Amino acid sequence: MNIIKNTEEKVLTIAVEGRLDTVTAPELEEEIKNIPDEVEALVLDFANLEYISSAGLRVLLSAHKKMALRDGMKVRNVNEIVSEVFDVTGFAEILDVE
Repeated sequence: MNIIKNTEEKVLTIAVEGRLDTVTAPELEEEIKNIPDEVEALVLDFANLEYISSAGLRVLLSAHKKMALRDGMKVRNVNEIVSEVFDVTGFAEILDVE
């Protein structure tokens, strides 16, 4: 998994590439945990995310809760596979997916 970060005007965009699973989820979790206080909103770009497991969903839920105390979190560029996982698990109703 690759993580690419970009901050513009208090919005942090994290692009996640590859697989977000049990092995890689702790890496994203660490990035989320270390989001600076001045960041007001988070955008997760999943254009190149191939797969997400329950461990990845747990990290998304944690990020969603953290960012709810600020201006929120959006998930962008979700492919069909990840979208189906979101639909089946109910995450499509929880997350702001664009």
